[in-house]
Parts: sequence; C-alpha cells; structure tokens
Amino acid sequence: MNHVAKKAGASGATVLTRSGLLAVLAVLAVLTGCSGADSTTGGKSRSPQEAIRITPKDRAAGVGPDSKVEVRVPDGRLESVKVTRIEDAQEQEVRGLIAKDGRSWTPQGAAGRLGLAAKYSVDAVAVDGAGRRSARHTTFTTVVPEHRFIGYFKPENRSTVGTGMIVSFEFNRRITQRAAVQRAIRVTSDPPVEVAGHWFGADRLDFRPAAYWEPGTEVTVEVGLRDVQGAPQVYGTQHKTIRFTVGREQVSRVDAEEHTMEVRRDGNLVSTVPITAGSPATATYNGKMVVSEMQEVTRMDGRTVGFGGEYDIKDVPHALRLTDSGTFVHGNYWSDEDIFGSTNVSHGCIGLRDEQDGGGATPARWFFDRTLIGDVVEVVNSKDKQVAPDNGLSGWNMNWTQWRAGSAVH
Repeated sequence: MNHVAKKAGASGATVLTRSGLLAVLAVLAVLTGCSGADSTTGGKSRSPQEAIRITPKDRAAGVGPDSKVEVRVPDGRLESVKVTRIEDAQEQEVRGLIAKDGRSWTPQGAAGRLGLAAKYSVDAVAVDGAGRRSARHTTFTTVVPEHRFIGYFKPENRSTVGTGMIVSFEFNRRITQRAAVQRAIRVTSDPPVEVAGHWFGADRLDFRPAAYWEPGTEVTVEVGLRDVQGAPQVYGTQHKTIRFTVGREQVSRVDAEEHTMEVRRDGNLVSTVPITAGSPATATYNGKMVVSEMQEVTRMDGRTVGFGGEYDIKDVPHALRLTDSGTFVHGNYWSDEDIFGSTNVSHGCIGLRDEQDGGGATPARWFFDRTLIGDVVEVVNSKDKQVAPDNGLSGWNMNWTQWRAGSAVH
C-alpha cells in the first residue's frame, strides 16, 4: 500500500459490483496488509473495536457452545453482518437479524448455539452518523472435545481455482504422528499426477504437484482423519471428501524495477499493467505467491503489521491477498496517477490504479475480475528477500526435491 497520502475520487458509499454473496464478502474487514499514510477524511477516527463491537473476541479459541455471537455498534447503524461457520471444510452461513434500530445483530433460533470443533468468521459493515463506512473482520474457534484434533483446510469444496493452488491444512493441535496423519489425507487428480505433502512445523501440512496443475484438472481430497492418532491420546474427528476444479492458467509477473505487471493467460501475454511496488524502505517480497483471498473492499490498518499508526484505510478496493503477513495486490485511489508505472511508494503491496467506489474501467478492477483463488503472482527485481514458502501459499518457491524432503511419508 502506498504511503502517498493524496486521495483521488469522491468520498461516499462503496458501490459493490459482484454477486449477492460477494456483496457481503466485499466489505471484509481484514485488519492487515499494507497501505498509504493518511486515510481519514477528517475528524477523530474510531478504532475498529470502537466502531464495531463483536463477541466472542477476535481469535478467541476454545469458545464454548453456549457462548453467544453478537455484533453491536455504539452509534450509527449496522449495514450488513455475515457470520460463517466452517466445519469439516464446509461453510454454512449462520442465520441472524439486524435489530430494527440497526444497532445490533443476533443469531436466530437454533443458530444461536455454536457448533463444536468449528471455526467462525464474522464480517460486519457499519455506517456512522456522517455516512462514513467502516468494516471489521474477526474469527474465533469453538471448543474441541478432549483428546481430539481437526484440520482447517483450503480450497473450498466445489470451487474453481487457478493452476497454482496448494492444498493446505492447519491443525488445531501439534501433530507428533505426522506420517499417520499424512497417510490419512489422500490427494488425487484426473488426469493423474504425483502429489506430495510437505510439513511446515507441527501444525501445517500442504500438498502440491511438482509443477502447476494442468488447466481442467479435477482434484479430489479424501480426509480420513477420524480416529487417526495425531499425538499421544489425541485422535482425529474428520471424514470428508472435497473436490475442486482447476481453471485456466494465469500467471502474473511483477517487475519491481520496471513498475509493471505482465498478465499471461495460458502462456499468452494478455496485458501489461502499470503498478507501484514497495518503497526502498518497505520493499515487496520477491518470489512466487498465490492468491488466497479476494475482497471487493477491505480495511488495511498498519498497526496490525508493525507499522504503527502510519495508515488506516477503511475502504481499500479490489484486494487480493498474497501472503499471511499482509502482502496484497490491491486498488489504490489515493495516490497521484503518475506514480503507477514510475515509482515504488507502497509498504510492500502491489498497487494498481483504482477509484474509491471500486467502479469504472480501472486496472485494479480489470485484474480483480479476471483473477481466481489459486492464481500465481511472481515478483522479480525487488530489493527485498524471497518470500518464505510458508508465508501464505508460497510453496512454489521450493524445488521438487526440497518439497518432497518435507514429507513424513517416504
């Protein structure tokens, strides 16, 4: 995100352009990433916790089934709230209602009781009395029965992904019996290709082939962890089959010195997009990174990634996450147009020219509309180091020998 503070475009409500579901996802309040310096429009800004209050607290673990999910605002009104439960790799929206006065959201009926061994996400958008929007995103996990473990994994069932997609499991407990757990997860494809697992520490296991998937490949993930021992007296609970499809190939090459991004589709150059990358003090990672999230609009707060209070932009448009540490490709409406293609001024992200409301035929919107989860973005000629293979889905930065060496099954 750029630290140039000039804004472009009129203020006002964000216009969302995708489907009904994405109309809610569009305002995910992921409090991470890089951005420009001054993002306020005047007056004292509330912190996200002050503007939108959510219980249970963010990243709470072991939440009991009788705990309640609640979203409140001290003033203004809630515009939208989405609560999602992820259990056995299946997403289910939790039914709830915003109160007539717009100040609170509560679940309905049986949805008020939390499921066990589940991960929940809460995405809320509020509008204050001056018409300014703010967004907040939180997650929490519920209690897992004693001596049990589960794995949260991506991609989603029945999704269509890019050719760089990596199947990734994050376990809620440390796994000591890694071979047994890895054998219980079977990843196969049609057409067939060898797929190997790689452990990152004791709680993450990723799977990928030697090279990017071929377009049109059908991938099946069989999760047979139920009653598998992952550690002494700790057993798995999941028994599930997940399938996803690999779509067309799209690989985008960002040259930080040239300030350009070449977008190639199935090997053919589609477009060369002017960009701004990380400044010399906060350069962008080099290496291959995979799009893991897509958000029509999100909040980026420098305090969540170690930049202090340098920036807090509540309506960053067309945001594509590349790393867990906060690297994005995203729209930038607050910087002068002449920086794109000429100057690197961001805090490590890759910025594309955009409009504040996300509309118009801008480079950022063009790229967002043509991207899939699992697409690859490779950065070259940056002054920073190569991205770590466990920072997001960045395992393609290891060669096949290195990747297979991280398997517990030989």
